[in-house]
Parts: sequence; structure tokens; C-alpha cells
Amino acid sequence: MKNLSKRALNISPSATLAVSARAKELRTSGIDVVAFGVGEPDFDTPDYIKKSAIEAIDAGCTKYTPAVGTPELKKAIADKFQKDNGLTYDPSQVVVCNGGKHVVFNVIYVLCEEGDEVILPSPYWVSYIEQIKLAGATPVIVEGTEENGLRITAEQLDAAITDKTKLMILNSPSNPTGMIYSPKELEEIAEVVAKRDIYVLSDEIYEKLVFGDATHVSIASLGKEIFDRTITMNGVSKTYAMTGWRIGYAAGPKDIMSAIAKVQGHTTSNPNSIAQKAALTAICSDDSAVNLMKAEFDKRRRYVVDRLNAMPGISCLEPEGAFYAFPNVSGLYGKSFNGETVSNSIEFAQVCLEQGHTALVPGSAFGADDCVRVSYATSMEEITKGMDRIEKLARSAS
Repeated sequence: MKNLSKRALNISPSATLAVSARAKELRTSGIDVVAFGVGEPDFDTPDYIKKSAIEAIDAGCTKYTPAVGTPELKKAIADKFQKDNGLTYDPSQVVVCNGGKHVVFNVIYVLCEEGDEVILPSPYWVSYIEQIKLAGATPVIVEGTEENGLRITAEQLDAAITDKTKLMILNSPSNPTGMIYSPKELEEIAEVVAKRDIYVLSDEIYEKLVFGDATHVSIASLGKEIFDRTITMNGVSKTYAMTGWRIGYAAGPKDIMSAIAKVQGHTTSNPNSIAQKAALTAICSDDSAVNLMKAEFDKRRRYVVDRLNAMPGISCLEPEGAFYAFPNVSGLYGKSFNGETVSNSIEFAQVCLEQGHTALVPGSAFGADDCVRVSYATSMEEITKGMDRIEKLARSAS
């Protein structure tokens, strides 16, 4: 281990992938496991998108492309930002990367270095904190409380900013909570960002999966001052059930986007040429296929929240977007499950997996140890079975 870099030694493995790997081990041994772990739509990629990829292969679209995307895809993304988000970007301000995770890494990498601080609201997506550390920067965690819907306030943000702060990460709708910042909350945050002159990375990858009366607003649309300080990112993975195609994208200030182009040119060359053709078809299509998936996610969401809130020791805020619930299970801490006492989210998730054969992700991976993440991106049959198993465990606690 002494030969490894400090960067490599400082990174924690993905808790989500660890849960998934253990669930697969149990399945291989013949145990039926309900998977609430990985955040991946259970729907197939729509046929018209797959067809466009096949046509691209047949047409010989299998060569290098420009480092940060083809001109036609970048124009389509710029048009999408204008139509859906009220954001005007020239295609030269758009970058296409190898998935949303790669976008986040590139933005942090070109903006941050040793000594810089990045404001990270918790609960946060597991990879944000590790990518901040990879860049040599310091994550500054600001807690979103249950009283405020697991969101941070502008006052909390202002108090956390120092002369070392370079960036804040905003994720709405949120992974892991499914919560959405209201237009008023975003306006107040935008005022602080402009006043304190920092950047915002706005991760909006779940923007199409918004339920009930909730609305998604891009923070960059709230005026020129915040627009000039925001990098807005999105991707096709969650919206179009294209997780394996690995296409994410972002737009923002030209100097930042140009820096990402230079970095990507020396690291990954370009996003997959065939996947770019498929993404172009997805982004230019209407939302009919998306709306079918969204309606099913909404049904599952309401069922999961109702079931969780009926269980002893568990409470769950109603998520407004994405496909996650983030129940508080701390009411079961200190309890025994068949002789095994649970005192944190890791131990609770282990009991659920080993005794209840249901895979959850511990909230500690998201900076919220009182909770666990439930991904309801699976069939209603599996969800019902998993909820039955968790309830049985909760009622067996002594």
C-alpha cells in the first residue's frame, strides 16, 4: 500500500456498489434478495433510442468524435436547456462527458485544488465527497435537517462560506432524499452565491422525475449573476433508462467548459460515438416514454412511503422527485434482531440484507447515519415483497 498515492488511499469504496455486490453473492448461493440498492431504472431503454444506435453502427459511426461531443449533440443540448430550463447557452459552452459522474469529476477537477473548500449539503450523493477529495479540496458538510425537508437554507450556506470556498454542489431533485428545492429557496441561495462570489455545480439529472405539485427550477435561470456562476449538468441515464450508455452533459461559463475540454481530451478522448447518436435521439424526442416511466415511479413512491410510515421505529418524508425514499430508521437503533443489536445505519442495512434478504444502502454513505436509502426503481412485486420483509424485521425488534 505504501506505493499508492495519497489520493488513492484517501478514497472510500462505493457503499452502493458494495451492497449490490453482497446481494449478488447471496443470490448466487440461491437466496432470493430484493434489491433496493442501486439507483437504476428497471425499465429498458426505449426501442426508438436503441434503433438509432443500431443505425449509427450500420452507418459506420464508430470513429473518434470531438473530445466533448459532436456538434449536433451539443446543439441539441443547448436547445434542450433553452426549451426546458430557460437557459441560453451557445453550443461552445456545452460539454458531453462519459456519464453524469464524469461531468461532476471534470467540473470539480478544473475548479478546485489543494486548499480550496467545497460546500456539500447533506444528505449527499456518495460520489460527490470522494471526488472533492480526489481533487485535493476539502468538503465542508452542511446538514439538511428533517425539519427543513432535508434541504439546507441560505443562512446555513452563508455561514459555511469562507475565503477558501470555491464551489457549492446543489442536487435537486436529490439523490438520496428525492427532495426538491423550491423556487424561493433557490432564489435565496442564489443571492448568497452572488454576494459571496462562489460557483455552483447544479446537478439536475433527475429533473424529469418530479411528482405531484412539485416543480423543478434550474438555479441558473434566476438572473444573470447566478447564471454566470453556475455549471448546470444533466444526462440521459435516469430520464431515458440509459445508465449503461454513459452520456452526461453540462453547460456553463466558457472558460470552465474549455478547461474541461482540455482535460477530457487527455483523459478519455471522447464520449462513445454510438451512445452520442442514441443520446441525440433521446434528447430530441418527446417525453411520452419518459412520462410512462414517471407515472409508474409515482405509484411506487406513494406505496413505499405509506408502507414505511406504518412500520414501528421508522418514519419517512415524502420524496418529491427521483426514485428514492430516505426513511429515518433510528427509532430501531438499540433494538435487537434475533440477538443482533443495531446501533447505526450500516448495522441496520446488514440485518436487512442478511436476515431480511433485502438490500438497502446505509445512510452513513450519504452523510446521514439515521437513515437508509430505498431505491424504488424496481417492480411493484419486488417492492411489495421487500416492504413485507422490512416490516417483519421492524416488528420483530426487541
